[in-house]
Amino acid sequence: MARAFGKLICVGLALTCAACGGRAGAAQRETLVFWAFGREGEVVKSLVSEFDRENPDLHLVVQQIPWTSAHEKLLTAFVGKSTPDLTQLGNTWIPELAAIGALERLDDRVAGSTGLAPAAYFSGVWQTNLYEGALYGVPWYVDTRVLYYRPDLLARAGFREPPRSWETWREAMRKIKSLQDPAAHPILLPTNEWEQATILGLQEGSTLLSGDGTRGVFREPPFAAAARFYADLFREDLAPMVSYTQIGNVYQEFARGNLAFWMTGPWNLGEFRRRLTPSEQDLWMTAPLPAPRESGWPGTSFAGGSSLAVFRGSRSKERAWKLIEFLSEPRIQARFYALSGDLPARTAAWDDPALSGDRKARAFRVQLEHVTPMPRVPEWEQIAQKVVEDLEPAVRGREGVSEALARLDADVDRILEKRRWMLSRRR
Repeated sequence: MARAFGKLICVGLALTCAACGGRAGAAQRETLVFWAFGREGEVVKSLVSEFDRENPDLHLVVQQIPWTSAHEKLLTAFVGKSTPDLTQLGNTWIPELAAIGALERLDDRVAGSTGLAPAAYFSGVWQTNLYEGALYGVPWYVDTRVLYYRPDLLARAGFREPPRSWETWREAMRKIKSLQDPAAHPILLPTNEWEQATILGLQEGSTLLSGDGTRGVFREPPFAAAARFYADLFREDLAPMVSYTQIGNVYQEFARGNLAFWMTGPWNLGEFRRRLTPSEQDLWMTAPLPAPRESGWPGTSFAGGSSLAVFRGSRSKERAWKLIEFLSEPRIQARFYALSGDLPARTAAWDDPALSGDRKARAFRVQLEHVTPMPRVPEWEQIAQKVVEDLEPAVRGREGVSEALARLDADVDRILEKRRWMLSRRR
């Protein structure tokens, strides 16, 4: 899945791995084209230089694509029959591209691999690469959300550890609110992001869509309970009614104590370290997410990140798979984390001292054992935006949560109308 923020938007340009002296010209070698996006497109060149040296008969071309145009470019390339051999994919894009027949199935290749197996990955993340029971990608790096918090503000409010249940969490927010400046808020929940409300729904056990993925189930009790909890945080003025872009410098607001909690992702490990001074580094910490009830801790988060996929139209599928295996090696995944800050998808890579010794990254290691995929339907990106749009009136108090969820289900059902028609034809 493309990141909501925290990624550099990079210019599209082709980065061709340099040939070693004495090697044959590119025209005499098999060419393998790999598309990578944003920051990953920059750093992957130094990773694949070793692979390039080990395969002197291969001409490897890494093309860097901006995240903002990646989705459209992938679809255009498929329609125009000009796809690369191998591509990075936000894992929520896999159902869409698999549904239109753009991607190669990888089940047999994984079964025949000596270094790649589902058990070597976080289970919830591996599942994001499945569509209708078949495997179309291999996780490259992972993304999820944890709780960033102010330990000192929690302590002042009388809490010695981060909250493990929604009830304790809300109680802590109320007490912190009483200690803050009147204009400050205990938690940041940007109103233009779907992730937070959706995560709360997953924690209550909502499947978001019906079992066959043809209807919304947002009105049903699990998501409705989560939506009420979410909306109440705004109505009690515990969360500011702002989008992320309206906050200004969120890191400084955190350091000033104007925010105490933030559900956000792994890229902010680096951002907090870069943007706050050495003396401010003890002001923030991370923890797995609270759950609706303490007995269910850690609460569920979503399985995000990027995967590696082979296009069906590739003429170099064997080489593309070989590169996937190389980029999936734990030592290479650890190097990738050092270069990019992207968390490894292979669990063994977490044994690297750079991660195992980072106490602020440990919450992600725990959380990744408690993640679930988003619904694996091609229309999920459209549905996610409707979650934001349709919940906003309830968040602002202009209507009840029940009315907002009824409209959300109706909108989702319209989005999924074609899917219902296609499934009825198939039956």
